[in-house]
Amino acid sequence: MSTNDWHDVDTLLTDRFVGADPALSRTLAANAAGGLPPIDVSPPQGKLLHLLAKLSGARRILEIGTLGGYSTIWLARALPAGGELVTCEFNPVHAEVARANIAHAGFAAVVDVRVGAALDTLATLTGPYDFVFIDADKPNNANYVAEAVRLSRPGTVIVVDNVVRAGHILDAEPDPNAKGALEMFDLVAGNPALTATTVQTVGSKGWDGFTLIRVND
Repeated sequence: MSTNDWHDVDTLLTDRFVGADPALSRTLAANAAGGLPPIDVSPPQGKLLHLLAKLSGARRILEIGTLGGYSTIWLARALPAGGELVTCEFNPVHAEVARANIAHAGFAAVVDVRVGAALDTLATLTGPYDFVFIDADKPNNANYVAEAVRLSRPGTVIVVDNVVRAGHILDAEPDPNAKGALEMFDLVAGNPALTATTVQTVGSKGWDGFTLIRVND
């Protein structure tokens, strides 16, 4: 199969399981108009995050890496009444676009967009969070997971995106992004308080994968 086939399969899956979604479509259009890079999760991946957050019964969600708020909206939709979501974004321009998208989707009162270096923001937060999604600068993945665990409780679910890096985690001299994934793998695999796996994915975003972590009871 070619990468075109991966994209076409994602289109079929989006049609079947996501369908037309004006708020999300508007978010992607606003991101493009604002000059944000087109690196949001795909619609099927967004739906997966939504389902994982629902399955975990999350009432408090933490997101590291907002971009334009596409994944944020998926996660906010999983919250019950009274739930809350904190999302961390380094770039103030991206945060401004995200706030507008989140407000248009109806979640301005639910989502707290924090601007600045995520590690600085995380140091100010009080847990526990029930679900954490990490999709920010990859060299810091191990640091972000360590902070997510600190802010977790038994049963918290943590998802780390973009960890296979089109196979560059196999390189003899991995680039900083792949090295960040490998350092995160070592941190998680060496922590007996965590149970985890990593799954490779292909689709409209190419060849990549995500790590799924659960904090043990």
